[in-house]
Amino acid sequence: MSIRGNQLSIAGSDERQVQKARVVFSTLYDLALEGTILSEIIVDSACRFAQGETCSALDLTTFYSSHQKGLQTRKKNVFPRTPQQLAYLNALYKKDLVFGIGPAGTGKTYLAVAQGVHLFLQKKVSRLILSRPAVEAGERLGFLPGDLKEKIDPYLQPLYDALHDMMPKDMLIKCMESGEIEIAPLAFMRGRTLKDAYIILDEAQNASLGQLKMFLTRLGENARMVVTGDLTQVDLPSSVPSGLLPTLDRLRPIHDIGIITFSKADVLRHPLVAKIIQAFDDKPS
Repeated sequence: MSIRGNQLSIAGSDERQVQKARVVFSTLYDLALEGTILSEIIVDSACRFAQGETCSALDLTTFYSSHQKGLQTRKKNVFPRTPQQLAYLNALYKKDLVFGIGPAGTGKTYLAVAQGVHLFLQKKVSRLILSRPAVEAGERLGFLPGDLKEKIDPYLQPLYDALHDMMPKDMLIKCMESGEIEIAPLAFMRGRTLKDAYIILDEAQNASLGQLKMFLTRLGENARMVVTGDLTQVDLPSSVPSGLLPTLDRLRPIHDIGIITFSKADVLRHPLVAKIIQAFDDKPS
């Protein structure tokens, strides 16, 4: 690649890669002309997007169209940064039940929370319910002190973190006190019918088949549900099989259900995270 004034020349032995680079730079240039500030996130997103099997100006235009709007929350707008994240957001928009499956750092939970907050603020749902199985990640925490809330909060902290990233603290506290936003362990869902709500089950790989059936059948009128999980990080005792994969096998033929699978190419944490995931994939225990 060489630059002379406002002329950019791209050359390489792989014509497909040259074409992808051309489309990326052309689209970024058009965005700059429109007044868009080309942040590191946008440039990184364009490069990730171009690594897909197909890359066209139309694909990138569609991508950046969503990037300009994003999911509006009170503290920030949240954008897709990979093609699979865009597919995930499209599924969350169109379908009442969506599964987001993949490794840590791919945004499957964060984007689900962002979509829920977005719909809640737009009053398209009246409640936001976030849940997780209360399963220890390999440690033995023992008998935790405090009341019930203090005992279970450590398991649910990642959900609190995502909400704090998108809503002012005083607003979040008020909504939780009123019951409009609820964060609870999976066991608390039994016997309920959840209407007019946006419901998220995080870390679903730590739920049994029976628990997942119980949770999925809580879906009521004008409700949406998202189930996220990482099949490679099951924290259940060896005698208790995860119910996530059998659930996916049963539900995959139902076209009204969205199932989006992320890969290490979608990892957006520190660059080392993708390499760590690859290392464990190469030498499984």
